[in-house]
Amino acid sequence: MNFFSAFILMVAVMAMSSCAPQFKTAGGPITQAMLGNDGLTMPDGFTLPLRKWQAGNANAVVIGVHGMGDYSNAFDGIAGWLSQKGVTTYAFDQRGFGTTTTRGYWPGTQTMVGDLKHVVSLVREKHPNQPLYIIGLSMGAAVAMATMADEDAPQIDGLILAAPGVWGWTALNPLYKATLWIGAHTMPWKKLTGGRLKIWPSDNIEMLRAYSADPNVIKGTRIDAVYGLVSLMEAGYQAAPKIQVPTLIVYGNKDEIIPPEPVNYVIETVPGPKRVALYEDGYHMLLRDLQREIVWADIQSWLSDRAKPLPSGAEITEFNAEARKDQLTGPSAIRVGEAG
Repeated sequence: MNFFSAFILMVAVMAMSSCAPQFKTAGGPITQAMLGNDGLTMPDGFTLPLRKWQAGNANAVVIGVHGMGDYSNAFDGIAGWLSQKGVTTYAFDQRGFGTTTTRGYWPGTQTMVGDLKHVVSLVREKHPNQPLYIIGLSMGAAVAMATMADEDAPQIDGLILAAPGVWGWTALNPLYKATLWIGAHTMPWKKLTGGRLKIWPSDNIEMLRAYSADPNVIKGTRIDAVYGLVSLMEAGYQAAPKIQVPTLIVYGNKDEIIPPEPVNYVIETVPGPKRVALYEDGYHMLLRDLQREIVWADIQSWLSDRAKPLPSGAEITEFNAEARKDQLTGPSAIRVGEAG
C-alpha cells in the first residue's frame, strides 16, 4: 500500500469513527415502572404512549408490538374486533416511534427488549387471572422473539408472529451489508424513504393512503435506524430456536417486504408448540389487508383454543421458500424500512 492509499484509508477510518450510528437507548433506573391510562412509565422515566381496547367480559389479554415506522395505531382494526370477542388489547408506541420524545432515533435492541419485559410485567400485574399473549408485527415480531429467547423471558401464554421481521445480517446479501454499514458510519442522519421502489406492503389502498397521511407514521428512516433494525432482525432470527412458548406464525404469500427464506428458517426452527398459516392473497401488512378479517378470525380462534383447526384453512406444515425466490427485488434494508 503506497502513502496516498494509506492516507485515504486513514481519513476514511477517522470519518467513519466520527459518524457512528446515533442510538437513543434507555437510561439508568430512577423510578418504578408504572401502567397509566394512556402511558407506560419505564424505570428510566421514559413514557411509552399507550392505547387500550377493553373487552366487556375479557377472557384473554393481548399486548401488541408494532412494526417499523408505525405505532400503536397499527392494532386499531384487529383490537377493536377482538374486544367484541372477549379479548382486551394493549398496544404502545415503542421508543423512537409514534409520539415518543425520541421519535426517529433508534433505541437499540436491548432497550426495546427491556421495555417489552416491563410492559408484560405491568399488564400481567393488572390482569393476573387471564391468559396473556403477545402479537408482534414485522419488527415487533423480532422484538417479541428476542424478548422470549432471553434467559429471563417474561411469563406469557403464547406468541403470535405476523410477517416476522427476521431479515438480519445472516440472511442479508453481502453487498447490502457493506452498503448499509458504510452508510450508517458515514452519514447516519441521511433518511431513506423507499419511494422509488415498486413495492406494495398491502392491497388495501384506502388504508395505505391513510397510513401515508398519518403524521405519526415515520416516512423517512435514518440510515442508522435501518442499521439498528437489521441488528434487531438478526436477534429475532437467532432467537427462533430458543422460543418455547406456544407460537402462531402468520405470513402472506405476496409479502414483498420480508422474503420467505428467513421466515422459513423461523418456521422450521421454533421448537415450541407452533402453528403456521400461509395466506395466498396476504401481503406484508396482513392485519390490515383487504382479507384481514380472515387472519383476525384465525388469531382469535387460536387464542381461544390452540388445538382447534384454524377457520381459514390456511394452515401449513411446511413452506417452500424457493417458490417465491424470483419475486424478490430491491435493496433489503430499504424495503424493510418502508413498512413494518
